[in-house]
Parts: sequence; structure tokens; C-alpha cells
Amino acid sequence: MVNITEKIKEIEDEMRRTQKNKATEYHLGLLKGKLARLRAQLLEPTGGSGGGGAGFDVSKSGDARVALVGFPSVGKSTFLSKITKTKSETAAYAFTTLTAIPGVLEYGGAEIQILDLPGIIEGASEGKGRGRQVISAAKTSDLILMVLDATKRAEQRALLEAELDAVGIRLNKEPPNIYLKQKKAGGMKITFQTPPKYLDEKMIYNVLRDYKMLNCEVLVRDEYATIDDFIDVIMKDHRKYIRCLYVYNKIDGVSLDFLDQLAREPYTAVMSCELDLGVEDVVDRIWKELRLIRVYTKRKGEEPDFSEALICRSNSTIEDVCDNIHRTLKETFKYAMVWGASARHIPQRVGLGHVVSDEDVVSIVAK
Repeated sequence: MVNITEKIKEIEDEMRRTQKNKATEYHLGLLKGKLARLRAQLLEPTGGSGGGGAGFDVSKSGDARVALVGFPSVGKSTFLSKITKTKSETAAYAFTTLTAIPGVLEYGGAEIQILDLPGIIEGASEGKGRGRQVISAAKTSDLILMVLDATKRAEQRALLEAELDAVGIRLNKEPPNIYLKQKKAGGMKITFQTPPKYLDEKMIYNVLRDYKMLNCEVLVRDEYATIDDFIDVIMKDHRKYIRCLYVYNKIDGVSLDFLDQLAREPYTAVMSCELDLGVEDVVDRIWKELRLIRVYTKRKGEEPDFSEALICRSNSTIEDVCDNIHRTLKETFKYAMVWGASARHIPQRVGLGHVVSDEDVVSIVAK
């Protein structure tokens, strides 16, 4: 691992020394490819594939998992204590000298696991401590909540984003629109759907050759795709695309003009835990960013059961609702009656492909 760390540092130093221009872009592309491969090896030295990691045993529970990241003393613990009514009966999970504390946020019938990963992100990409296990926990999250000190926002955010990026976590991004398929023979076939702005055939060829992918088909559909995007496609088993909500705490320490500017930034929420300002707004944003919906069930001839909701992903269909109730329900499905925002009229008779909305009421009729 020491050797890999040294190699990573050597490549990073060389990239810093290399001036970016047309003449060096191919060399820089190769360096980026080597760096991505070494970072993956560092995080998974045993040769496992994908984003898993053994040893970090915080079981995923509830309807979704939110990872809370940030530097010490930004107010994460205070925020966690304010929004979670129940804590795990197990006191804490040890990370050498650090702990990851799970709590449960109850929202509209849903149980959302909030996993506080205090001070663990910095240096994780270098394999420090039990960084691999920590990162595997972050990668299983449905949302990352990055808590920042509003008075130190620029430096804190840049450091955390760089560290997460280095371990293959892509924040608020979609996977690159690039098709890549390895073949047994036939050499390389590289095609661009539209003229590219930042890539060319030679650049892609060099990186593929460095990865020993000599027989493959590539179709670049995005004209703005970069060499970093292409490397992400090659390293797709080591990449995770996760939504991130940037939460700025300690807003009582900044001016109103600056606060207004902060609040208008995308994927952003502001609060003051000390003054209890904006905390509930952050909770509402967590729910919104998770893109979960609540669906209530109704038996024929009875009132809807509002005591317990089925928690589904946004854009779920009646088929997904059936699977949520019981995996064999589809086999006897005849039709469903729907009351709520997704219904054209009340009630509406629908099939398995009907897309449900938040707080819809559904009655399943079997054959």
C-alpha cells in the first residue's frame, strides 16, 4: 500500500508540474487514467470488484440511508440529535479512534437512517485508518449530507469534494453518456455521435491501450464529455453517483447578503443549530432529495389505511407497489383503483404500468 501511495503522489506531482495545453493533453489523459487505476487498487487492495469493503458492519436499515459528512465542530452531532428521535441500541461502531453513529429520522411514516461519519473523509483516499470500510459505507448511501461551517465554506467544501471525488464518489452527477463494450476480437472501434469539444480518437485510444482494452467498441454520445468522464466509464465498478445536499450551519455568523447568496446556490440548504433556525427546512429538503413517495393501501369496501405508508421510489408504478407488498402479488393482479394526484379522475382504474404519486391511495384487486 505504501508503494501505491507513493506512486499516486508521484503522478499527482507530475500532473501539477505539467502545463495544460494542446501538446500535453494526451500525456495528462494517460496520467489521469493511471491515477484512477491506482486509487482503485488502494481502496481495494485484496482485488475485490465493485464498491464493497469488508469490516464496516453498520447494517443498512429503514427506507433510505443518508451519510452525514463534514469536519469536526461544524454542528453535525447537534443536528443529528435534533432530527433523530431514536438512536441505534448499539452505542456506536468503532473506526479505530473514530465512531460512526447511526440514528433514525422519522418523516411521514418513513424511517431514514442517518449515518454520521465524523472526520473520516479527509485522508480516506490515501487508505488512512479504515478508510476503505468508511468509503464503502458512504457509497451505500442514497444521499450525502455535507455539513459545512458557513464562515469557512469555500475551503471546507473544496477539501471534502476533492476527497470524495478521489474515492470515486460523484456528487450530483449522472453517469457519462458514453457506451463502452469490450469484445474478444476486432480491435478498437471509436465513434462520436456529434463532434466532441474535449475528446478525440487518439486520446481515447491511448487510455484504452494503457488499460489493455485492445478490443472494444466506444460510442461517445455527449459532445461535452471529457477524458475524466471516459475514465469513469472504464472504472464504472468503482464509481458511485450520489445526490448531495450542502448544508451550511452557523449562518448567524455571516451577513444577510452573504446568507441570501448561499441560500440561492443549487443543492443547498442553510441553518443555525444553535438558534434552531432552518433545521426543519433541512429535514424537508432531505425528503425531497431522496425522491421517496408514500403510498397508502385500501381494502375493498374499507377506509384507507393511513397508519402505515408503503415507501417507494419516485416514478414507481403499480407493479412496484405490488412488489413492495409481496413479490407474488403480481401473479394474481387483475387491476388497481387509485385515488390521489396521479389519478385522472377519482378513483381511476389502472394497470401495472400506472405511475403513482406521493400520498396516493391504492386498492389492488386480484383475480
